[in-house]
Amino acid sequence: MLLYAKGSENTALTENEIKEGIYIAFEKLGDRKKVLALPPDFTRFHSRAGEITRFSYEYYKEKMTDILPALGTHFQMTEEEIDTMFGAVPKDLFRVHRWKEDLYTLGEVPSEFIKEVSEGKLDYKWPAQVNKLLVDGKFDLILSIGQVVPHEVVGMANYNKNILVGTGGPEGINKSHFLGAVYGMERIMGRADNPVRRVYNYASDHFAKHLPIVYVQTVVSRGADGQLKVRGLYIGDDMECFNLAAALSLKVNFQMVEEPLKKVVVYLDPSEFKSTWLGNKSIYRTRMAIADGGELIVLAPALKEFGEDKQIDALIRKYGYVGTPKVLELVKDKDDLKNNLGAAAHLIHGSSEGRFSITYCPGYLTKQEIESVNFKYAELNEMTRKYDPEKLKDGFNTMPDREKIFYISNPALGLWAYQDRFK
Repeated sequence: MLLYAKGSENTALTENEIKEGIYIAFEKLGDRKKVLALPPDFTRFHSRAGEITRFSYEYYKEKMTDILPALGTHFQMTEEEIDTMFGAVPKDLFRVHRWKEDLYTLGEVPSEFIKEVSEGKLDYKWPAQVNKLLVDGKFDLILSIGQVVPHEVVGMANYNKNILVGTGGPEGINKSHFLGAVYGMERIMGRADNPVRRVYNYASDHFAKHLPIVYVQTVVSRGADGQLKVRGLYIGDDMECFNLAAALSLKVNFQMVEEPLKKVVVYLDPSEFKSTWLGNKSIYRTRMAIADGGELIVLAPALKEFGEDKQIDALIRKYGYVGTPKVLELVKDKDDLKNNLGAAAHLIHGSSEGRFSITYCPGYLTKQEIESVNFKYAELNEMTRKYDPEKLKDGFNTMPDREKIFYISNPALGLWAYQDRFK
């Protein structure tokens, strides 16, 4: 049931309008006695989920007993991040999703279904795992809060991904990421319907109907003035609100370029991007726009590691971003990678498949570390002087030496493609 829907390409919802829309939806739900909120973590700060969680707490007050940031594989939020994102919401409400421990398996998607959606490439079962709090907490309302935006693993982020990955466990996360990688990232990004989403939908339809989940989803894009605007707010308990949000996101978060881009410069905000696990969005979101033989330069002032999980970090360092054929070969031969398909998927996602070069300019990783995983290295201060984020504007820029570049200030907010590569 759709509880609230408002949005368009030109909409710019104010804070009061967002609050009003949420309250309208909550009034339609009727009285609730125990509420759980599932917002994203700080890596999705621009989703406006922090404000929405705060408004939800102000509405339900003591009835909101728990807030579980949907960390997935990410780091636990710091107190400073919680303060910045959620404001005056009491800290004692926040719980930590321990993605390797606090799990409940709702059911298993059969291998026959995985084989069908993967076009015969895979045939394993897929466990629908969630944090056990969702089941044991006996909530009569679970608010899944977040932003719908193009995504490299599931086509369009959010909806039941926030549940099954954000509060999921290693096997479910790893296997769904590997399914997306094997099927082909460029066949998935920007598409609401794809094999990974079909698996999540199967799990929702067959195993999660008893959970009182309501989705609160935003669509956010940058305006002509360079400021972020909330283009849409969609609230409901089924796929209709996701489909509406995804359709709008494709209009406002997707940019088709007229010709393949020869040089792309991406800036990674230090408050969000400290690892290539996240920072490789600079690769995912631009790969369909970059020309064969082109160059991607990534300015990454806070980059200090590859994986946010120690085991995944070690696997990235061991094998590197070596392309799909090599990774698939390694998965067959190496048990450590075979047993961590999420890492294997990430190694596929982070490679240009030899089609264009990727140069990382890290704040903390060394030249040796960067080159060891199959990226090129450039010195951050030198490249920042040449490509100054304070002076560049999103889109095409002509440098003093007449060099033409395409600049992106936040790769997490969009998807870029050349029309021949998005069909």
